[in-house]
Amino acid sequence: MRNALEIDGAEGEGGGQLVRTAVALSAITGMPIRVHNIRAKRAPPGLAPQHVAAVQAVAALCTASIEGATMRSATLEFVPGPLAPGEFAFNVGTAGSIALVLQALLPAMVRALGACRVRVTGGTDVRAAPPVDYFRNVLLPLLARMGVVTECMVRRRGYYPRGGGEVEIRTGVSHLQPLLLDRPDKPAAIDGLAHVSNLPSHIPERMRGAALARLARTRVPAKIEEQVLSEAIGQGGAIVLWAHTEEAVLGAGRVAERGVRSEALGEAVAAEIAADLAAGATLDVHAADQMLVWLALARGDSSFATREITPHAATAMWLIERFLPARFDVRREPGLTRVQVRVPTA
Repeated sequence: MRNALEIDGAEGEGGGQLVRTAVALSAITGMPIRVHNIRAKRAPPGLAPQHVAAVQAVAALCTASIEGATMRSATLEFVPGPLAPGEFAFNVGTAGSIALVLQALLPAMVRALGACRVRVTGGTDVRAAPPVDYFRNVLLPLLARMGVVTECMVRRRGYYPRGGGEVEIRTGVSHLQPLLLDRPDKPAAIDGLAHVSNLPSHIPERMRGAALARLARTRVPAKIEEQVLSEAIGQGGAIVLWAHTEEAVLGAGRVAERGVRSEALGEAVAAEIAADLAAGATLDVHAADQMLVWLALARGDSSFATREITPHAATAMWLIERFLPARFDVRREPGLTRVQVRVPTA
């Protein structure tokens, strides 16, 4: 392709996030891209079902011409057309993460400058991906503070290996405002949800109990709801916690795994959010990664503090600066990293 932006898919963290972010930014900016060495650092390398689904979904919103959007492909060419609102449905075809597909789709939906309605079928709570309750209760409230209008409904849960879960999301016309999160605020309370589907009720009880025991040390009131769901595809579960402050939301989640005790999951998720609160973070490490695209697209400078910049986040910064004029200033302090996102307004 002539005039295409060449992207090395093995850069930095070198995972599927690089591909998802690249196609989203291509659709938004109108810049054609060619990605090679896709997921070269993964075993097996190349595109997996959820990456193919994300590429095809973003392509549908901008009538893109694509080559290489197939299983295990190591090269992708993506030539976007104009973004347009509308109604769409996408099926990952496996238990590939719905939340990761929506991470790629949502910026393009918001930039379509009209109402969009999308239904995605796949895995709602799967390993190595944000649980859908983290997406709903952490990421979307943060975006709402930036002016992003969304409505998200979990129609059905679906788990590994079959998937079959359904999530619907709707967006309206939004005008992205900066997010200034310089000072930590102590939350009034910590909320959460521990759920299972087609599994015994003692599992969410044990996750909840362990989480509450760990959270007691924070001296922040905590309330965790338990759910046992029967209308789902397969067996699975997760626990997600979120703490609302005056300006932000901190969250953490864990997906149930065979061989991992329920108490270990509850303890781990509570320890993670407790560490963020103790450090004075204004975004948790996962949101600090996922919010970068949005902050770079906002109308003005943003800032936040997080416990660490993950390899995912560092790779996202490198990639975003190739598409947009935004620049990231990272300043590390003991136990905390401060990030300034500078966006020219002229």
